[in-house]
Amino acid sequence: MSEMKVEIISRETIKPSSPTPHHLTNFLLSSPDQFSPPVYIPIFLFYSAPVDCNIERRDRLKKSLSFTLTRFYPLAGKIKDCMSVDCNDDGAEYFEAQVSGTELSDVLGQPKVDVLKQLLPGEPNSTLTEVLLAIQVNIFDCGGLAIAVCISHKIADATSLATFVGSWSAMARGATDEIVSPSFELASLFPPRDLSGFMPLPTAWNTKDKIVTKRFVFEASKIAALRATCTCVKCPTRVEALSAFIWRRFLALVGDQGEVVHVLAHIVNIRGRMDPPLPEHSFGNVWLATVGILLPGRKSEDMELEGVVRDAIRRIDGEYVRKLQEGDEYMKNVIRMCEESTKGEVVNLAFSSWCKFPFYQVDFGWGKPTWVSSITLPFKNAVLFMDTKSGDGIEAWVNLLEKDMAEFERDQELLQFATPEC
Repeated sequence: MSEMKVEIISRETIKPSSPTPHHLTNFLLSSPDQFSPPVYIPIFLFYSAPVDCNIERRDRLKKSLSFTLTRFYPLAGKIKDCMSVDCNDDGAEYFEAQVSGTELSDVLGQPKVDVLKQLLPGEPNSTLTEVLLAIQVNIFDCGGLAIAVCISHKIADATSLATFVGSWSAMARGATDEIVSPSFELASLFPPRDLSGFMPLPTAWNTKDKIVTKRFVFEASKIAALRATCTCVKCPTRVEALSAFIWRRFLALVGDQGEVVHVLAHIVNIRGRMDPPLPEHSFGNVWLATVGILLPGRKSEDMELEGVVRDAIRRIDGEYVRKLQEGDEYMKNVIRMCEESTKGEVVNLAFSSWCKFPFYQVDFGWGKPTWVSSITLPFKNAVLFMDTKSGDGIEAWVNLLEKDMAEFERDQELLQFATPEC
């Protein structure tokens, strides 16, 4: 692939089409919002069919974004303090860029993290202090298009990102029946807390060591084979089987570490698990991290890891969430785990699944995406699952320390099921 050149041709701030009513200008963060890492969540939407991105269509994108921000008004504001957002209608950052030196087909044929990052509006892994939403529309000389959206994790999770992008695209093509009005009730269910007793928060979100990200593609037939080999649980899901498999290969990599506790952490969307359940368009960080534990002295080959994964995920139910709403125990546990991780007492491998998210349905008026991608957040020992375009396979984006990745990507059992792509 030739060297790609990305030139910013315009930059502006898109404000909501209507001012936010005064009674909504002080938006309270929920306690899960407060404890979410200060980074962006990125999504890339690639459209490879020649897209006539003329002045009219580019203006439509910006105007529809303005109307969408009126419904998603906190995204046009600024975080005021650790408990609230000032919904001052400052707006979202919006870039247009011309991409030359390579065709979109080359990017899609051999996607590389360093190349994808060039299509983002700024540095997504930087600590957020100002902008809550940033967008870059990348126009390729070949006629392809890549829209990169970065949303602050301090105010939204991946489900909220999908809701926003889906509504924006529906607004752009005039599909008014598909435009949702998000629900902003999370702070009433999980009120913000005084975090002074928890500060400073652990620094385990980041590491000074070099992190390498690789994409491993698991085709549907390979996932079916993994599911078929499981005997400890009945009909494991794709995510359960693949999480257990990757955790097992990771444990084989790190080996026996004496008194170290190995922990699998899984991010769980709790909208449908609450009692009563919340609608999918509930906006904010509506997730919890659940864990499965491998105690010292237990060998991974002796453990039925699929069962550990299933038990961890199914532990999150309405009663579990209710108890967490009543106190600070969840935050204390997460902080304790992070602190132990930095001291080497716990080795984590964290998973987040975006499978079944409707990103492949995002149509701004020129068709659905050819490919949808993201990159994992800047944490070591992290795995992000995304659907392949067919919806049957899974792309696993894996973050490991450089020395660990060098061994992991050569693991022969892993390569029997996965195709490394990055």
